[in-house]
Amino acid sequence: MSTELDQLSVVASSCTNCGLSESRTQVVFGDGDPGADLMFIGEGPGFNEDQQGLPFVGKSGELLDELLAEIGLHRKEVYIANVVKCRPPGNRDPRTDEIDACKGYLRRQLELIQPRVVVTLGNFSSKLLLKTTTGITRLRGQAYPWWGRHLVPTFHPAAGLRGGPRVVDQLREDFAIVKELLGAAQPSPAPEAEEQLGLFS
Repeated sequence: MSTELDQLSVVASSCTNCGLSESRTQVVFGDGDPGADLMFIGEGPGFNEDQQGLPFVGKSGELLDELLAEIGLHRKEVYIANVVKCRPPGNRDPRTDEIDACKGYLRRQLELIQPRVVVTLGNFSSKLLLKTTTGITRLRGQAYPWWGRHLVPTFHPAAGLRGGPRVVDQLREDFAIVKELLGAAQPSPAPEAEEQLGLFS
């Protein structure tokens, strides 16, 4: 499993499927335990991530680490990835064509890691995986059955940094849901889930 994930990372490292490849410092493929029960999916790399080649290493990453510690986990025990693997210039939102060009990597990461619980951080990953136009403020606060797994949408840690204690408290509420799910029995997989995740079809 980790070998296939490593091979996919090598392929992604030289990807030129969209224009983001022209301005990136390096591809930020993902990081963590390839056999993790819990996987986080953010939006895209920022400046620090683009420089270091790892997801969530700036201030948002520090808050994510803190929230993980509060439910008894370390980032080495989870897997962290983004919808797009290259930093959009100026940290702008990723465009639809860029997401479409990159989502095959994320789909394959999910297939290889097979997490029991997926946490989508912010609007872009939540809307993509849940196939919805509903915003994160309305989506968060609950778990959704999703391809034989549980999906928990919550705010991006950057929103917690901007929004202050109230948003951070809401993040904590959602992480408490994650902790409960990890301690519960695995849901029955959807018929298609064993063969291929159809979330991006």
